[in-house]
Amino acid sequence: MAREPDAPPEDKESEAEAKADGETASDSESRVEAVTLPTSVDDTPEVLNRALSNLSSRWKNWWVRGILTLAMIAFFFIIIYLGPMVLMMIVMCVQIKCFHEIITIGYNVYHSYDLPWFRTLSWYFLLCVNYFFYGETVTDYFFTLVQREEPLRILSKYHRFISFTLYLTGFCMFVLSLVKKHYRLQFYMFGWTHVTLLIVVTQSHLVIHNLFEGMIWFIVPISCVICNDIMAYMFGFFFGRTPLIKLSPKKTWEGFIGGCFATVVFGLLLSYVMSGYRCFVCPVEYNNDTNSFTVDCEPSDLFRLQEYNIPGVIQSVIGWKTVRMYPFQIHSIALSTFASLIGPFGGFFASGFKRAFKIKDFANTIPGHGGIMDRFDCQYLMATFVNVYIASFIRGPNPSKLVQQFLTLRPDQQLHIFNMLKSHLTDKGMLTAATEDE
Repeated sequence: MAREPDAPPEDKESEAEAKADGETASDSESRVEAVTLPTSVDDTPEVLNRALSNLSSRWKNWWVRGILTLAMIAFFFIIIYLGPMVLMMIVMCVQIKCFHEIITIGYNVYHSYDLPWFRTLSWYFLLCVNYFFYGETVTDYFFTLVQREEPLRILSKYHRFISFTLYLTGFCMFVLSLVKKHYRLQFYMFGWTHVTLLIVVTQSHLVIHNLFEGMIWFIVPISCVICNDIMAYMFGFFFGRTPLIKLSPKKTWEGFIGGCFATVVFGLLLSYVMSGYRCFVCPVEYNNDTNSFTVDCEPSDLFRLQEYNIPGVIQSVIGWKTVRMYPFQIHSIALSTFASLIGPFGGFFASGFKRAFKIKDFANTIPGHGGIMDRFDCQYLMATFVNVYIASFIRGPNPSKLVQQFLTLRPDQQLHIFNMLKSHLTDKGMLTAATEDE
């Protein structure tokens, strides 16, 4: 029998070091698998349990999910009515809860190793990242207020340096917490925390940015994801026969296709209704005089009815030559299509994550639905798409922000820009025309 070649000296040394530390890759995996995570429990309210006791488990689950879905939709309407500030606070609360659910899974997996400072450092990094992102938001959207208050102005000026210093402190704390025999696991959890921050905190920051562009950019995408989730479940429940993906055995092609069609129609109708109200289409801005948010403006062309010619093939079917609709409705088709075709992959990703750790749900916060993260796994992916979509196809230069930046310059710099602008407008003939009109 042929003798296998000896391992290279450097490999032997690394293996010896790993054994000396008492940690090998196979040991880590076997120990992780040995940990038993908490199983999901039935926390359905007793009132519903008694009312639905005569139904089969399939129909009982259907009614529980349906009733609590309606309750969540009602809560969604209430927070929309309460305004942008409440919406931002809810986004912050959802972010913290989602972070807690994911970090708790990691803590339960590695709890037996008694890793030092894991939870403390995880929450500290959450604080650091939120300080950075929300500080950037305050500087960007509350510029006048920041410049008016001296402490805020100083914090704004050195914001990124302070944020980096805070993160560096946490990084050094992590290095100091490293314990022999647990190096590999501690680095696992360091990566776990940072990936969670990337998925949860970064996306929630984008949600708030979308909100500032106008509440319609917040409500329509979220509503499309909700609609797709509901309609895919309904079509799958009543007509589902063909499995869609192994990660989610209950998902079916019938539910996927039916949810897609229903979501596109829903997105068109919702966009038509909301485009007629200034409180939904106007950007959310901070009023320094009243110290409150305002959503009043002259709607852009995106939210004004226009007439479109219908292609000849469709004319022969419906008998219409033209149709009046808001340009935003065309954009809503892109949003709803993404919500129904790509958005579910956020759910599939979450399903794969849960299967990897042999759990049914992230938590038991909402009976019949699981944890908060179970409800927002698709929303985070949608938030990123909306933010990229706005930046690529919608947003243009913001005159108010340019003026704000202009006012922070030194007088000689302001005068230089003024002369350059005057010369530019004179060359184009615009300044002379304005003078003649006066």
